[in-house]
Amino acid sequence: MSTNEVRSNDATSVASVARVDMKLEIVVIPVSDVDRAKEFYRRLGWRLDADFASGDDFRVIQFTPPGSGCSVIFGKNVTAALPGSAQGLYLIVSNIEAARDELLGHGVEISEVFHDAGGVYAGTDEPYLFGRLRVSGLDPEHRSYRLFASFSDPDGNGWLLQEITTRLPGRIDAAATSFGSASDLASALRRAEAAHGQHEKRTGQRDANWPDWYAAYMVAEQAGTKLPT
Repeated sequence: MSTNEVRSNDATSVASVARVDMKLEIVVIPVSDVDRAKEFYRRLGWRLDADFASGDDFRVIQFTPPGSGCSVIFGKNVTAALPGSAQGLYLIVSNIEAARDELLGHGVEISEVFHDAGGVYAGTDEPYLFGRLRVSGLDPEHRSYRLFASFSDPDGNGWLLQEITTRLPGRIDAAATSFGSASDLASALRRAEAAHGQHEKRTGQRDANWPDWYAAYMVAEQAGTKLPT
């Protein structure tokens, strides 16, 4: 049995015994200039949830990325961490090229799309999931989890976009299918359409029951279970 299989089985067994929901709600990021940080995250198109101050000694600002169940907060006297010390903050997207183009449109400096070099964990690049050597361009197999792009806020807090189109088994509730935004849903429909086109080529006939096939494909893709053929 491979390490990946062990990890997937562990994730599934742990999920089966969990009883109390513990939802990650807030990530605190340290900044030096609160108003500069507020303008940066506003420019990303994130939702401003709060800007609360108590005198001159305390201020907290909360933003939520589109489609995210977790928010970020920063401000004055909300953390003792050094500005810029938050690294490896992942934003999951279903289409990394579209997400990167959107950030570029907001005036954000962002890296080219990159993928890993096959488990190389030493090198001059900043570390990220799957290694420390970044290979420019799309993953040749366009695998889920394997495409990235990185950017930083004005203080140097480091963010990475990661494209995930198919979840590994055990990562989500197979009985619950949801999409964070209309854009995510549209991307899932496009992938289902492309796969269904291949399905019709294999069968050599039009599938009049395509809505059910689309639905089965999208649910299985999100849950990380076997895709329809």
